[in-house]
Amino acid sequence: MTESRVYLDYNATAPIRPEAEAAMLAALHIGGNPSSVHGPGRAARAAVEQARSDVAALIGGGTGAVVFTSGGAEANALAVQSAVRGGSRRLIVGATEHETVLASAEASGATVELWPVNGQGVADVAWLAERLARWDAADGAPFVALMLANNETGVIQPVAAAAEWVRDAGGWLHVDAVQAAGKVAIDIKALGADTMSLSAHKLGGPQGCGALAYGSRTRLSPSLVGGGQERGLRAGTENLSGIAGFGAAARAAGRDLAAVPAQAAWRDAAADRLVKAAGATVLGADAPRLDATLCLAVEGFSSELQVMQMDLAGVMVSAGAACTSGKVKPSRTVQAMGRPDLAPYVLRVSGGWASAKSDWDRFADAWLEAYARYAERHARQPQLAGA
Repeated sequence: MTESRVYLDYNATAPIRPEAEAAMLAALHIGGNPSSVHGPGRAARAAVEQARSDVAALIGGGTGAVVFTSGGAEANALAVQSAVRGGSRRLIVGATEHETVLASAEASGATVELWPVNGQGVADVAWLAERLARWDAADGAPFVALMLANNETGVIQPVAAAAEWVRDAGGWLHVDAVQAAGKVAIDIKALGADTMSLSAHKLGGPQGCGALAYGSRTRLSPSLVGGGQERGLRAGTENLSGIAGFGAAARAAGRDLAAVPAQAAWRDAAADRLVKAAGATVLGADAPRLDATLCLAVEGFSSELQVMQMDLAGVMVSAGAACTSGKVKPSRTVQAMGRPDLAPYVLRVSGGWASAKSDWDRFADAWLEAYARYAERHARQPQLAGA
């Protein structure tokens, strides 16, 4: 009998939760446009607003301001573009931010400064404080982007500490919480975030639906115009089934938060086996991390080869971020951490709501078998070259 496949690539996308699937199917049968005033339209509007409340509740926002988007990428772009349209001419972006934040900043026409991280991948708050202390008013209000948890290493950033400096400088703090939502408890107000991006498919909802939460200090500027949907911030008929699924997934993720920390022990047990047997380096090991994210590297054992070997063994993992159209390229995050030597060899393993200890055990078994084959071939190469 063939063993079942093991899925440990939740940071790329999480399997759909049954609650989200049911909510999506129910929404598809409502049969109304949320902007219509008849019965089906009102039912559709109620579903959207319930989901808005559920998503806001997941990040401690109660019924706070949330605009639904096509995903985390659009939410990040909306925050960046709004800040630039509002007069920010210089943007500070964390060196390990998601590609969509950095790319949006670089495409905005504003000057972009990278905020350095230490060897564990943690943003240097002292650097930020010094930089904001000499801010030039001619550059407009500071815009600072700092993700809550890194998508590759799982490292959790000191957002609340950074928020104090940003607020004192009259700036705007944008927090990409796409990877953190549903994995750690979040309170947007306590963190001091002015905007926060989220994505449904990272926590067991559907792909193609995200959100940007925003506070009272924020002035968003719509990038899609021509309709009054989403409080005038995003024109176009709402993705009703996607939004309903997002709300249901957010409710389930909040309910299941207490069970997440148990995965840290499963992850660490697997990592210990790889470290002892192959001398693997665990990136961000000494920093606070998401409980079910493991980022490791063994010099010489390429990311692409590792992913292929794991796939053949029925274990689904990633080579760093899964946002470059399937391409495997050296990790920018690991380079920023001062380890360019390891960047071509990074593997990311990430669990989530349906993961079990046996999944992590299977991963460790399969990886060690693949490494043994790699090491044997590597050991034979000098002999073959001299033959």
